[in-house]
Amino acid sequence: MILDTLAAAAKARVAKLEKQKSLVTVRAEAEQVYHRETYYYKYTASADSGADRNRMEMDAGTAPDGTDPVKDAVCAGQKSAKLTKRFQENLQRPGLNFICECKKASPSKGLISPEFPYLEIAKSYERGGAAAISVLTEPEYFLGSDVYLREIAAQVSLPVLRKDFTVSPYQIYEAKVLGADAVLLICAILSASQLEEYRLTAESVGLDALVETHDGWEIETALKSGAKIIGINNRNLKDFTVDIGACLQLRKEIPEDSVCIAESGIQGANDIRALKERNFNGVLIGETLMRSGNPEEMLGRLKEA
Repeated sequence: MILDTLAAAAKARVAKLEKQKSLVTVRAEAEQVYHRETYYYKYTASADSGADRNRMEMDAGTAPDGTDPVKDAVCAGQKSAKLTKRFQENLQRPGLNFICECKKASPSKGLISPEFPYLEIAKSYERGGAAAISVLTEPEYFLGSDVYLREIAAQVSLPVLRKDFTVSPYQIYEAKVLGADAVLLICAILSASQLEEYRLTAESVGLDALVETHDGWEIETALKSGAKIIGINNRNLKDFTVDIGACLQLRKEIPEDSVCIAESGIQGANDIRALKERNFNGVLIGETLMRSGNPEEMLGRLKEA
């Protein structure tokens, strides 16, 4: 099956990475990034209180990573106000929120954007009013790259989702180091215990987790695992067939207090209106925008539907 192939490729990739850098090391790097972000957020939040700010400056040498937090909190490639622009929070805003995807290719559609000016695409999404950006990093079948994620995360103010086939905590920590704000967890390739473990791992370093489902059983599993953001993928990852009716039918299975996202196969205004009628919080859309020739303009039209 296609999904088995993708998951196996992800496991092989992680195994290779772990030979170059251990899980312990990448976890420490992720925790260091998170500590710096947290300190910077607290420091800037205290700007209106001189006493509090002075106290934090005096305590600067006690940062968890042993560095000077005031000087180092805003480190290269990290967004200075990341903690105030969380992925989940943006998706909970009123109306239908758009997660716009930067995707060069896919197994089902082949090459989507030969030149792939990923930074300009991401910035056009930002100008067009996206709530977040999804970046494919799977290299073999989607021609994604960690470089795309790192550079987009550094140059846009929107939260960024690392979209990949997550099969190890290693990838979650790696996502944090690269600058992501959220990771994708796919029910079809993870056990119930892994879903919970990986979500908690993500949250431990300040990442949100989008838990992807395709049927009622997977939705039930996601809810039991404590998922806060649940995506319904209209694409069956076992054969890559697409049916937008999947998310429309399954929406009722997800409680209103959960963030519900429609994924894949969204092509035009009629689809957007159908999602709005069923009170989806958001939609993940990529190919329609990528093939439009003008992603910013296309996004604007869809938002007005």
